[in-house]
Amino acid sequence: MIGAGNFVIIHLQNPREKFWGLLAELNQSGATIVGIDLNSFEDWIRMIVSNERNIGLTAMFVPMWRVERISLDQTVDDLLALHEQFEARTGAPVREYIEGVQPDSMADG
Repeated sequence: MIGAGNFVIIHLQNPREKFWGLLAELNQSGATIVGIDLNSFEDWIRMIVSNERNIGLTAMFVPMWRVERISLDQTVDDLLALHEQFEARTGAPVREYIEGVQPDSMADG
């Protein structure tokens, strides 16, 4: 089941965009996610690995009319989930990087 605390990929329309991140809240009005544009994911990890100042994650609300699909970020066969790729390449839990930008609704969870 997709819910708060899951890593997800959210597909948006008008304009078409994809974001990866930690789902903070999902309700009938929309989704709140702490994440990054999927196109920037590889650059973000590379910057962290090389100790460069990184582009970081953003907390954002997306109204439901923009949401086309929400998929769990999960490992399929030998393809690691994106959050697992982050942890394998950086050697650190991705949740540590999210702590500084999480919305209040996630601070206790």
